[in-house]
Amino acid sequence: MAHERTDSYVNDSTSLFQYYKKLGENAIAQCPDLGLVAQVDPESNSIGMIVKHLAGNMRSRWTEFLTTDGEKPSRNRDTEFEDPPKNRTEILDLWDGGWKCVFTALAALSDADLTKTVTIRGEEHSVMQAINRQIAHYSYHVGQIVFLAKHFAGTNWKSLTVAKSKSQEFNADVASGKKSQR
Repeated sequence: MAHERTDSYVNDSTSLFQYYKKLGENAIAQCPDLGLVAQVDPESNSIGMIVKHLAGNMRSRWTEFLTTDGEKPSRNRDTEFEDPPKNRTEILDLWDGGWKCVFTALAALSDADLTKTVTIRGEEHSVMQAINRQIAHYSYHVGQIVFLAKHFAGTNWKSLTVAKSKSQEFNADVASGKKSQR
């Protein structure tokens, strides 16, 4: 994704969320079907579980973002780690539904909204703080998805960013305009 300079926090945040959404999608696309539902050990989460958790969080945090607590009474976080989606279609449906909540809420915001107060689990946050909290949370879990997808893809993995031992080539491509950073 091309980096675009902006003075709008809302626009930059939206761009970051789009970047992490695409990064996760590209990782999921490379993961074999069995890898999407596999756990590396009994205490770990599968990609499907992580996506189910993200989707639950996204629906809760971003639905009626400015007017209700970000932890909705209907959300049961613990169940997000039980009964994971069974296949790629279910995983991608949850993924798309969660991100739709994020982008719908962000599209309704302006930079003037950044100092408004929202609550998450009864704690007050500025809109900007709440957005930062979610960027950090989602990037953490997308990193887990990328790690697991790379593990299960094995030698079929194609780098999503700068490939190992390819920094100089990447930098030369950026300098020549063939690639953009971010």
